[in-house]
Amino acid sequence: MPTPRSQETPLTDHLVTVHASADALPRERQLAWKLAEAALGDRPVDPGAAAMAANRLIDDAAVAVASLDRAPVVHARAQALAHPHPNGATPFGHGPDVRVHAEWAAWANAVAVRELDFHDTFLAADYAHPGDAIPALLAVAQQTHQDGAALQRGILAAYEVHVALVKGICLHCHKIDHMAHLCPATAAGLAAMLDLDVATTYQAINQAVHVAFSTRQSRKGEISSWKAYVPGHSALLAITAVDRAMRGEAAPSPIYEGEDSVLAWLLDGPDARYTVPLPDAGEPHRAILETYTKAHSAEYQAQAFIDLAFDVRTRLPGGPDAIDVDAIREIVVRTSHHTHHVIGTGANDPQKIDPDATRETLDHSLMYILAVALQDGVWHHVDSYTPERAHRPDTVALWHKIRTEEDPDWTARYRAPDPTERAFGGEMTVVLANGETVHARRDVADAHPNGAAPFARPDYVAKFGALAGGVLPADAQGRFLALAERLGDLSADEVRHLTLAAPHLAHEPTDPALKQGIFR
Repeated sequence: MPTPRSQETPLTDHLVTVHASADALPRERQLAWKLAEAALGDRPVDPGAAAMAANRLIDDAAVAVASLDRAPVVHARAQALAHPHPNGATPFGHGPDVRVHAEWAAWANAVAVRELDFHDTFLAADYAHPGDAIPALLAVAQQTHQDGAALQRGILAAYEVHVALVKGICLHCHKIDHMAHLCPATAAGLAAMLDLDVATTYQAINQAVHVAFSTRQSRKGEISSWKAYVPGHSALLAITAVDRAMRGEAAPSPIYEGEDSVLAWLLDGPDARYTVPLPDAGEPHRAILETYTKAHSAEYQAQAFIDLAFDVRTRLPGGPDAIDVDAIREIVVRTSHHTHHVIGTGANDPQKIDPDATRETLDHSLMYILAVALQDGVWHHVDSYTPERAHRPDTVALWHKIRTEEDPDWTARYRAPDPTERAFGGEMTVVLANGETVHARRDVADAHPNGAAPFARPDYVAKFGALAGGVLPADAQGRFLALAERLGDLSADEVRHLTLAAPHLAHEPTDPALKQGIFR
């Protein structure tokens, strides 16, 4: 298990408040400038953080390969292929002979990574999938001929900024989507990779923040495929922000503190006060060690409950072979505010208990996830979400017996400043028809760094093999892993060969039934 970040790296809280235009807040005191400083500088590389950057590259690739044939990914890739660039970047699914403009490769690849909701996460004051920045960084690295050390530097910087923002500034409580943190973090990572100066990076972050604010409706009600596209959109915005700043153009500022900016009008208002913890100068970027990936293809706050369900099912009537749903009166889950209101019954979304809901909605329904995990004892990124699986009468009956409740103690654990104390699980009480109860709890998912079976390099490699099997030939899998595991030592040419060529896509697009858009 990595040493807790709070015991390793000196962090300084930067106070962020709203200022009137007449104050003329110096840019060196603005959060965007502080974020730029935190991303840049001559910093030693922490070996554990470097190894984790390679793990997360493998993790992103694994889930991207598994989604190559899913409609949102096919369409995003078709848009990218309509923008060829001889010295550009490669969309996942193709080899290095296929190159498109970096921003479009980032768009397609980020959609592929996000589609199955199966990669890494960080939860604090807000939510985050920090690995969403990697497709943009890889695409720009390929187009600008960066080596592995530069790509690794960019990944670690993006995670550092992203984790800091998620710790310090809550977006979801104002119904703002978490792309507002992803986009500036990606811009900061790109700047670090490209070795830009603080002033240029500051302008790129200003622009990224300005254009990245959108509502959480993308994750509410009938959740659509846009949830998968959000990181691709963020990548487009971040790349163009950095490009524009590199050309000497400025952006709106102070973007956080201004009297008409995001804090004053979109977040806590004119009296807003936030503290964002940032690493001191000369300290390594270690924030990636506070993040965690998924063993199951579902929203992160369901991970511990899936593991919990696998254990509890053996204690239920008829279990584990065929749980007697009629013998269960109700299932009550006590958990954090976030989990209750985002994926539980506290969301008040009827779609979360509807068998006709989209896959994107089902993977944000703790009630559905618990029902299937209790019955099946396994979780599969495809089979657990099929319409046939969702419509099984006994599953629907069990699903509708599950409700969630907020528990202040779990909310406090969720927000604990010490990473060794944070918990993203809860407790489950199964009330049987005869009045007996079965009770169990799980603080964190088994795969979490503090869990029963923390993910390590062999687990990432195994996840890649399981998801890439049948899609990529064994030799292609081996080549990618051999490069990814040497991330920090790769040459620029080797970075350009960090591709995932699926043979069945060699001549796409060939399907005449593929819907056409503007880009051809």
